[in-house]
Amino acid sequence: MTDTTAGAPPESGTGRLHAYRDDALGYDDATALAAQVRNREVSPTELVEAAIERCEQLDPTLGALVYTDFDRARDDARKYAGSHMSTPLGGVPSAFKDAVRVEGAPMRLGSPAVPDSRALLDGEYARAFRATGLIPVGITAMPPFGWTAATERQGGLVTRNPWNTARTSGGSSGGSAALVAAGALPIAHANDGGGSVRIPAAVTGLVGFKPSRGRHADETFTHRMPIPIVSQSVVSRSVRDTATFLTAVEASHRPVGVPPVGPVAAAPSRRLRIGMVEQSPAGGATDAATLAVLRKTAGRLADLGHEVVPTDAPVPSGFRDDFIAYWGLLALSTSASGRSLFGPAFDADQLDPFTVGLARMARRNLPSLPLHMLRLAWARRQYDAKFGDFDVYINPVVAHETPEVGYLDAELPFETHLERVSSWVTFTPLQNIAGSPAVSLPAGQAPDGMPIGVHFSARRGQDRLLLELASEYEAAYPFARIWD
Repeated sequence: MTDTTAGAPPESGTGRLHAYRDDALGYDDATALAAQVRNREVSPTELVEAAIERCEQLDPTLGALVYTDFDRARDDARKYAGSHMSTPLGGVPSAFKDAVRVEGAPMRLGSPAVPDSRALLDGEYARAFRATGLIPVGITAMPPFGWTAATERQGGLVTRNPWNTARTSGGSSGGSAALVAAGALPIAHANDGGGSVRIPAAVTGLVGFKPSRGRHADETFTHRMPIPIVSQSVVSRSVRDTATFLTAVEASHRPVGVPPVGPVAAAPSRRLRIGMVEQSPAGGATDAATLAVLRKTAGRLADLGHEVVPTDAPVPSGFRDDFIAYWGLLALSTSASGRSLFGPAFDADQLDPFTVGLARMARRNLPSLPLHMLRLAWARRQYDAKFGDFDVYINPVVAHETPEVGYLDAELPFETHLERVSSWVTFTPLQNIAGSPAVSLPAGQAPDGMPIGVHFSARRGQDRLLLELASEYEAAYPFARIWD
């Protein structure tokens, strides 16, 4: 595999692509950069200019940005530079995913059907995000409405994986993941309705944490969901960055129904009982490379003193069909109510084939939808009890290695797309229904060097426990870096 540096596109189109070098951003994570700002070792302006330069170099190949806000970022950096920044991530450049309302910017959810209208004000989540001190430089790409697990849109628009630009960066937060993994940004917004933080983190070698439901504010249109499944978060290169972000958000938003994360220790206060799940009953068989990384991770956890026990997944029979049915219901609601959700300029004729196919499937299956919804509600209520005497479960994030760009192309026939995505994304949707926390850690690599993530999950509200276990693991077994 060719390793290209300083943003130069790989000649073959299949090499690594990154921008890590000795500029203001260097090789540091967001927490270290914020400390440098507070200590007057670097200015927010220097960090933002370095991020803009890296984005301009990388994005023609990655295809990760859909809107740039460089002038506002520069203005914000100048304002921060004139005062001593005390916010936890003050002065650090970042980006929003195309899924939240941002003042002066479009929110199109990856779809040309959604009008290119500009928000007059930041939404509640964008305000909380900015309150951490992060300085967004733009908006990152996602697939239409986040239904699928690759960031590919109509018209051949794709977001590539910096570890191998012939591979997908995952989805739906693939734009944010690509920029962070490639070093253009140290941290970026992501959100998760079925694995959309954890999947791109797994395939790009990042930390991807899905918080418990109620931890963060959300967008108005998600409140209409019969079962709330979306969690706002970030993708980052270190566990401490994710923990810093989550605790920083709590300074401006009080969690609802779950305890605050609070201070995160370097390790859990006790040794844990961990259930290891190798196969999901909700999809295809786990491939050899993914199993090897999972088993190696289990061995490492045992070496740290935790008890790891092979077990079955806490997934009800029929969960895959139930979740796909709910997926379809959301797509049907989006297509039928687009004008009320997104304004009168919403154009249903511009919907992608996958959204149209999901909506048609839901319309055909309307009589059975109440049963699917009842079973999902039951799965949500029973999730915590299914843990039994386990504290944490570990399992693969996805069932097989990272596919190439085009495997989940936006123009694929619906049936092909549905079969491919539902066979690959077999482990992550359960935590969205349950509202429980989960994290993907870059625990290993495939034989070709591509990252493979391992998925850690816990009961709702146990976010701190997961972060402490993840912190302990990272300290003992540092994650591979794209520049190595």
